[in-house]
Amino acid sequence: MRIHFIAIGGSAMHNLALALHHKGYLITGSDDEIVEPSRGRLAACGLLPEAPGWFPGKITADLDAIVLGMHARGDNPEFLRARELGLKIFSYPEFLFEQTREKIRVVIGGSHGKTTITSMIMHVLRESGMAFDYMVGAQVEGFDTMVGLRNDSRIAIFEGDEYLSSPDDRRPKFHLYHPHIGVLSGIAWDHINVFPTFDNYVEQFRRFAELIEPGGSLFYFGGDPHLRKIAAAQRHITCTAYQAHPAEVRQQQTCLIYGDERVPLKIFGEHNLQNIAAALAVCRALGVSDDLFYRAMRTFTGAARRLEVLAENSTTTVFRDFAHSPSKLEATTRAVKSHFPGRRLIACMELHTFSSLKKEFLPHYRHTMDAADEAYVYFNPHTVEHKKLEPITPEMVSEGFATPGLKVTTDAEALFAELKAKEWTGCNLLLMSSGNFDGKDLPGIAQRIAAL
Repeated sequence: MRIHFIAIGGSAMHNLALALHHKGYLITGSDDEIVEPSRGRLAACGLLPEAPGWFPGKITADLDAIVLGMHARGDNPEFLRARELGLKIFSYPEFLFEQTREKIRVVIGGSHGKTTITSMIMHVLRESGMAFDYMVGAQVEGFDTMVGLRNDSRIAIFEGDEYLSSPDDRRPKFHLYHPHIGVLSGIAWDHINVFPTFDNYVEQFRRFAELIEPGGSLFYFGGDPHLRKIAAAQRHITCTAYQAHPAEVRQQQTCLIYGDERVPLKIFGEHNLQNIAAALAVCRALGVSDDLFYRAMRTFTGAARRLEVLAENSTTTVFRDFAHSPSKLEATTRAVKSHFPGRRLIACMELHTFSSLKKEFLPHYRHTMDAADEAYVYFNPHTVEHKKLEPITPEMVSEGFATPGLKVTTDAEALFAELKAKEWTGCNLLLMSSGNFDGKDLPGIAQRIAAL
């Protein structure tokens, strides 16, 4: 098949293009800008467009399908040409569904934890030797790409994002997969540019549950009242609640309690114990034995940018995390502080997403960084302007967070100069953002801090 990708440089899009290339498809694509790591990975497979921009001449009648990325606008000339020719146009979640229509689909949704739960399941299934397709929103150790499609698999494991599918398809991505097994990890309002009220946001998760195949299963976090209400309303599927997996901490190492055994982990935190319980429920449903599951969890190191250790020494650890929403921010800060009670914690957060930079949303961050001994929040006013939002001020941010002693800055250079000058013995650093603090070399900065 010949497939053309409009906006091939996106994180999900370029990974799907690579997966189809490895499967033997003929892939072409266009984009107006492609940055690393997408650029290098596409180039290595001969899929990097010759020039940036949109070229309607690439859209020909002999193409079998078009995959349209969210980065493309509705007036994109390649998209318009494809519609003119009557070509089949897919969003990438729609295309993933078509690729796995005859397989058992497992979809992990929720406002937080979905990447980690998906990564855990992938890790366990790989350790079990089971063939499976997958799509996950971060790089996972042991997997070259974030999308994998095979001819010999009977199972597909998908991270279920609630954001929109494409400029041509305004449905949330996870509404398109129609899973046989679904997971919902929790609901905390996000993407307010698309879902303007909390009720509207919750409705997307209710609809996800309704779209699970009849006779299927939903595993949901029982501590979330909104999920309990959604589960109680379902009649066509079996709904099962899970809680955090029992565990104990020994000398700063979390161990799962498995009968008389204590299973040491390389990860920690209450949310990760909830994630493990969800992954265990799915793996059991797929026929994986408990012994194999716990053996595999000993070696699970987490997904990229999910409490990722950038550098450490005997008294200091520097973490990077994707946390940007209020619930993720609070859980991640508390997890690091509670896991290292004898160390001070300096936590830095970048306001980067549409929701986080909207002044009406700032009060949702109230007290989310209180667990840190020192807390910093950074934002770039140019990012606010680029997203066409009403300007915010450091005073607005400080009032919204309401964390005593919080320092708010719009100067990334000054922030990291201040961090480098600190005394780091007996102190951890937590860097949280869905961005990169305006291009800062966070691994390099972490290495210098750990060397002090």
